[in-house]
Amino acid sequence: MGKFTSWFKERTTKLSDSQTAKSGSAVGDTQAQEESTSEQNHDDNRPPTKLEQAKQIFTQVVAKFPGSHKPLYRRYWFWAGLGVSGGVAAVCYGVWSIDQTLPNKTELTAVVREQTLTIKAADGTILQQQGEATREQLKLEEIPDKFKKAFIASEDRRFYKHDGVDAQGIVRAVLNNLRSQNVVEGGSTITQQLARILFLKQERTIWRKLKEARLAQKIEDQLSKEQILERYLNLVYLGSGAYGIADAAWVYFSKPVHELTLGEMATIAALPPAPNRFSPQVNLASAQQRRNLVLQRMYEDGYITKIEKDIAVSEKLVVKPSQPKRWQVEAPYFISYIQKELPKYVSPEVLNAGGLTVETSLNLSWQKMAEEAVDKTLRNQGRWENFKEGALVAIDPRTGEIKAMVGGKDFSKNQFNRVTQAQRQPGSTFKGFVYATAIATGKNPYDGYEDAPLIVDDYEPKNFSENFYGWMNMRDALTKSINIIAVKVLMDIGFEPTIKLAHDMGIKSELKPMYSLALGSNEVNLLELTSAYGSFATQGLHVEPHGITRILNRQGQVIWRDNFQPKRALDAESAAIMTWMLRNVVSAGTGAAAQLNDRPVAGKTGTTDEARDLWFIGFIPQLVTGVWLGNDDNKPTAGSSSTAAYTWREFMEKATEGIPVEKFPERPKLEGRKGTIKAQRVKPKKIVNPPAPSNKENSDGQTQQVDSNNNQGRSSRRRRYRRTNYQQQEQQQEQTPRQRRRRYQQQQAVDDSSSQRSYQRRYRSHESASDSASPSQSRRRRQYSNSSTPVIPRIRYTPSTNTSSSSTPTSSWRERLKPSSSQ
Repeated sequence: MGKFTSWFKERTTKLSDSQTAKSGSAVGDTQAQEESTSEQNHDDNRPPTKLEQAKQIFTQVVAKFPGSHKPLYRRYWFWAGLGVSGGVAAVCYGVWSIDQTLPNKTELTAVVREQTLTIKAADGTILQQQGEATREQLKLEEIPDKFKKAFIASEDRRFYKHDGVDAQGIVRAVLNNLRSQNVVEGGSTITQQLARILFLKQERTIWRKLKEARLAQKIEDQLSKEQILERYLNLVYLGSGAYGIADAAWVYFSKPVHELTLGEMATIAALPPAPNRFSPQVNLASAQQRRNLVLQRMYEDGYITKIEKDIAVSEKLVVKPSQPKRWQVEAPYFISYIQKELPKYVSPEVLNAGGLTVETSLNLSWQKMAEEAVDKTLRNQGRWENFKEGALVAIDPRTGEIKAMVGGKDFSKNQFNRVTQAQRQPGSTFKGFVYATAIATGKNPYDGYEDAPLIVDDYEPKNFSENFYGWMNMRDALTKSINIIAVKVLMDIGFEPTIKLAHDMGIKSELKPMYSLALGSNEVNLLELTSAYGSFATQGLHVEPHGITRILNRQGQVIWRDNFQPKRALDAESAAIMTWMLRNVVSAGTGAAAQLNDRPVAGKTGTTDEARDLWFIGFIPQLVTGVWLGNDDNKPTAGSSSTAAYTWREFMEKATEGIPVEKFPERPKLEGRKGTIKAQRVKPKKIVNPPAPSNKENSDGQTQQVDSNNNQGRSSRRRRYRRTNYQQQEQQQEQTPRQRRRRYQQQQAVDDSSSQRSYQRRYRSHESASDSASPSQSRRRRQYSNSSTPVIPRIRYTPSTNTSSSSTPTSSWRERLKPSSSQ
């Protein structure tokens, strides 16, 4: 009991002590509060910061919301606000994601579709289109106003009021389609359709519609309404292969847009929703129904009067279909050449993307003239001279631009381009480079060489006539195309200088150092040979031949432009002397058939063994043109290079109309000239000069003149193939100057021993011979060649002091033909 009492006392004492402590602490707290209050009152006297003001405002606003006494996460407005902000963020992210897949601003100005290729002539005429391309693009001012209004009424009635996407139009289209229980109206605006045409595929997905809407908004920011409408009317697909209203007017009604009636305009404007289903060529009744609907909308929108609408509705819909113009192709051989050249100028990525417009140098008028000239030759001379193919190319030598190109007879049957792909022996046309090198080394064109038998390192060149004419200067040797002298000139100047000059002037093919190089044994193509001769026309300057002048991308921006600079290939004096020599070839030599009446011409003929290739390359100061005739299978022909010269003249006579006459430069002084090329004389291992058989001379003491190309005469092979009489043969000979032909016939004489060998060549190896034979001889040859049984020709022999030599040739005809000569 005592312990309990003592415990109680202690307990009471502790409680009293604790209360005293508490009261003391309370007093202390009160004093602290008073001090903090005084400090707070002191702080209240200073102005609050912006952050404190924001907090106060936020606290006041939150206090007014319902459930302000609840935690933040239990308040419904918190979650609503979070959802709205999240939705906005999601929309922003979606728009950003879409923008990443869309073209940039610079591409939004595209004027053509993707995966297309348009090739144009020099005057802007479209030569060919590939892909979904518009053949004829119109300016907005060229389109009739009612035609534009018809499309607006049909496709986008609020075109001038929206910014690319028309929400009101979408709602209206949905209601009209539901009311009609059919798709009678689309919700896409004209801008959205343009975005789909230019940049999107035709897939039916929500993602594509979202991209379409976003693209439309971007296009509206970059282009005006007029630019958008112009692009749309030129690019929209309208069925039956027609892209754009101009193509549709031609495809359905065979007329330009300005000749369309109001009913025809409405018919075309009704096609975009379903071009194939509403096409008047497919379903005339549906086309009329759609036409009337468009006319009704035009009337409702105030674009036409009721009278105009009634007249157009009552109009009978008459369709006059035509093939789309974009299927037409001009100059197909030239187009194939351009397509192969394109990868040189643009990257594969750009080519694959498409949308390119290629502007070329082709003169479409000259192209048609060239095609007519080649076709005429193949149709006439080709039949009886036994050649089936021809090619022609014309180049401006000052710029290198190709103005015309005919690569063959019929591109639809054979796409082989004989201008750029056919490698053929150039024959005597290559002599131009041999003599040019000689002149450039300082030689005088009047320097003489002996035309006599020659065997050098087991190679024996022969003249085409197999006759020899003694001493002759280089000018006359080129004029008469003497083979042996050309080889001797080549030996004097060397292989390497000749090959280098030929390459500098434009020959791209490989040239091998051999004696037959002088006679054109190395194969080249017509384009490079013609381009090389252009260097003579430009006084020794060469410009790379090309057909592309500019390449434009989809936005109409130039991504490539030709910038070919002339390079010096031959000094100007040597080029002028060579031009003077080549002029003599046309005026007094083998190229007489190429003479033009109003201006001088320079050029060179060429014929290869058995007339397999017939060439003429000629030029005036402003234009160089090359012609080749022959057979793809390399079969011999019965023609001569005069036919190629005749074809050249047929083209040039028309092409030069309107071209001012320019004179060639004057021939420089020949004395005291210094060479610009160093000769590298060939050192043969063995040279043999067999004795030359004597040639009969005419009464004037002049040696007979023989055209190595046989332009003045006609080969016996040609006579065998011709199935006409002697009068027709004489008429054909009128192609060359009459006086020169008569003089040639008077001078033509062959000794009896060579006559025997000539007969052997005629009937065994089909080699060409003189055309000086009498009509009776021609008849006998035709009779022999057409005979079904072998007939030995009768050969007359003149008395000779050496009977053994007169009856037995010194060598067989096979040995005399090895190696075969080329011209």
